[in-house]
Amino acid sequence: MEMLLKESGLASKLLSDFKDMYEYENRLKTFAKWPFVENCKCTPENVSLKMAKAGFVHCPSENEPDVAKCFFCLIELEGWEPNDDPWEEHTKRHSCGFLSLTKHFDDLTMEEYYMLEMTRLRTLVYKTGQSIIRAFEEEVTATRQRLVENFVSKHQYTLPPPVPLHADPSDQCSESSYCQSKKLQEK
Repeated sequence: MEMLLKESGLASKLLSDFKDMYEYENRLKTFAKWPFVENCKCTPENVSLKMAKAGFVHCPSENEPDVAKCFFCLIELEGWEPNDDPWEEHTKRHSCGFLSLTKHFDDLTMEEYYMLEMTRLRTLVYKTGQSIIRAFEEEVTATRQRLVENFVSKHQYTLPPPVPLHADPSDQCSESSYCQSKKLQEK
């Protein structure tokens, strides 16, 4: 539950923080401290021509100073090379509704903007959900491991064969000695 609340809070903040990033100038401002300064298509001088126009905002961290994230599809790219073209890097890794706009943002009708914003919201909800699912699965795996270690070490318990998370346990029982012994115990 704590993970759900944390991820929901982060998603809400991201949705709010990025709502103004439809504006090119707002994306451009995020690149004020871009780490590349020479011999690169992604230099601060070229940011206006490349990074911000490709929908990216600069989201640096202590360990990754060149992280750029698309405000719309939320793809994060890092490790920029001197000859990387931000638009090409973005399009070859992800289909993005912002990049596929056929007219300038200021020329969108209210209905087109609404549909675009709904797509952005759907993407955010999907990515947040996937993150929560991954975190939950990691916690399940860690908990299972702790339980196994506890039972094996304290009770000399012999483990049955593992059952995949998404499999039907009854399918696994046809030849298993564990299941055969369970059947005998039930009789």
